[in-house]
Amino acid sequence: MEKKEQQLARMRELVHTLREAGKAYYQENREIMSNYEYDALYDELSALEQETGTVLSGSPTVQVGYELLSELPKEAHESPMLSLDKTKDVQALADWLGEKEGLLSWKMDGLTIVLTYRDGHLVKAVTRGNGEVGEVITSNARVFANIPLTIAYRGELVLRGEAVIRYSDFYRINARIDGIDAKYKNPRNLCSGSVRQLNNEITAKRNVHFYAFSLVKAEGVEFENSREQQFLWLRDQGFDVVEYRRVTKDTVAEAVQNFAERIEQNDVPSDGLVLIYDDIAYGRSLGRTAKFPRDSIAFKWADEIQTTRLSYIEWSASRTGLINPVAVFEPVELEGTTVSRASVHNLSILESLELGIGDEITVYKANMIIPQIADNLTRSGNLPIPEHCPVCGGPTQIRQENDVKSLYCVNPECQAKKIKRFSLFVSRDAMNIDGLSEATLEKFVDAGFVREFSDLFHLDRYKEQIISMEGLGEKSFDNLQESIEKAKNTTMARFVYGLGIANIGAANAKVLCRAFHYDFDRLRHATKEELKQIDGIGPVIADAILSYFQSDKNNQEADRMLELVTFHDEVPSAETQILAGKTFVITGTVEHFANRNEARALIESLGGKVTGSVTAKTDYLINNDITSGSSKNKKAKELGIPIITEEEFLNMTEQER
Repeated sequence: MEKKEQQLARMRELVHTLREAGKAYYQENREIMSNYEYDALYDELSALEQETGTVLSGSPTVQVGYELLSELPKEAHESPMLSLDKTKDVQALADWLGEKEGLLSWKMDGLTIVLTYRDGHLVKAVTRGNGEVGEVITSNARVFANIPLTIAYRGELVLRGEAVIRYSDFYRINARIDGIDAKYKNPRNLCSGSVRQLNNEITAKRNVHFYAFSLVKAEGVEFENSREQQFLWLRDQGFDVVEYRRVTKDTVAEAVQNFAERIEQNDVPSDGLVLIYDDIAYGRSLGRTAKFPRDSIAFKWADEIQTTRLSYIEWSASRTGLINPVAVFEPVELEGTTVSRASVHNLSILESLELGIGDEITVYKANMIIPQIADNLTRSGNLPIPEHCPVCGGPTQIRQENDVKSLYCVNPECQAKKIKRFSLFVSRDAMNIDGLSEATLEKFVDAGFVREFSDLFHLDRYKEQIISMEGLGEKSFDNLQESIEKAKNTTMARFVYGLGIANIGAANAKVLCRAFHYDFDRLRHATKEELKQIDGIGPVIADAILSYFQSDKNNQEADRMLELVTFHDEVPSAETQILAGKTFVITGTVEHFANRNEARALIESLGGKVTGSVTAKTDYLINNDITSGSSKNKKAKELGIPIITEEEFLNMTEQER
């Protein structure tokens, strides 16, 4: 009895720990433990449940996902979207397959989406959510890089797939973000935020791709009881289908090896493989457990783990003051490459590992790509937390937010903050001043040439000193001056982004400028309510803007810059804003515009607003097929909203096309 009580106590502890980790990862896009640690705890809980015959309420082994926290509309799935049972043993895959044939494919690491088509048109896209209820993201799905908006098939089609952001796009987007704390941790986090945007203009810039992996419904189509035939049919309709190989129990090991050898070159993030029976009827006959379907199984890579010794912790400072720990250890070979560094992410993870200099640690590559610490075998816990910033020597402070402890430099004059701040200001999407790398900025800051943004436009005062600096010369200085002169003629959106206001990216800066009709003073004196009324600007961003402009120092710095630069935004006049206050929805094919985005741009230039779904706040639905039985037409008719053609819309705006 005592053993059973101990087991149940451990199970309760594991359920709590795993639920908190899952909530942080799936709802809040942050990590409080490594994937390796999560899998180990999950397997321990699963083994205890089998041994005791008990499954506790809230166990992640029987629950799928977590409750949703967002402002997106919610919708229940017609059938639950289940997780997959998993194994790390290739022989287990062969035994599971038996005498049947199967399809082995990538298990992509993104966000699962359900798409619905009717009459050949995409009518709905819903995220997996908690498996029972998802978030409606139809307008965002319409701007994915590769989703067909119209297909040849005219019946009702329902399919599932994974929305992902490729590694190449992930690195490109992160390269434009200043400060290690502001960068996205992995492609999945970036994808989750991109797919669930309230403003699909941001989604469109992220280059999200969709890969189909399951056909749920296609009325009237014969697939010869074959999953592969479904995949081939989906390809014919214009969908990108997850890469797969047809396998038997005798060939599955070779196929797994083939996938493994291509992980390093695979641009699509994955965290394993999926094996599914090709025989549809057989798979369905197996039914499901409380959490898993029995027609498919996931294969997780058996991580290659190496033992090494921790040399030291490198503390990396950023422009926001966050100081991140990076573990530096004796080099080891992992998955064919030499690694010697791994991010520890924050103080909470560092403390949970009880790290100390000289500790014997085990390391691996998460998903065979990202170096991570698996465990600390020594656990000396002798690692001191710096009381002084590694860059400026100023005092540090430990802050706890959402149960995660992080280290910050609290010196407002910290050089790291300055250099990173100036680096963002001169970056391509901001003021676009060539010739000012971080290394060059560091020289100028050290020399006292640059203390605030406006100093960057007065570098001619220090010409003689600059041309005598190592790596610089008269030609470099002349090129720099030419770039500075060009930067004086810019857009308000570039300027606002360059200020470095927390959570304001290049896309959000454009949204803000447009909302305040390119009037900088209106923006900086806006109230929280005014800001929250703008699509895509929630309370967090609104608070960041208010906080920034409540600082006299920030306002004075902005004023000095405004005396030096000129905005060339085309500010719409009141006379041209003939659609102000009007909300439109555009659906179907367009004839007078290159695409619906061009129609949207015209509406917004005339002061109107375009949304993705018909609601009581919609003024007009633009659809050239007024008699269509589409869901948007039906909704508009139910609400008494006028359905107009492009011709009627153009007549309304009196535009010559």
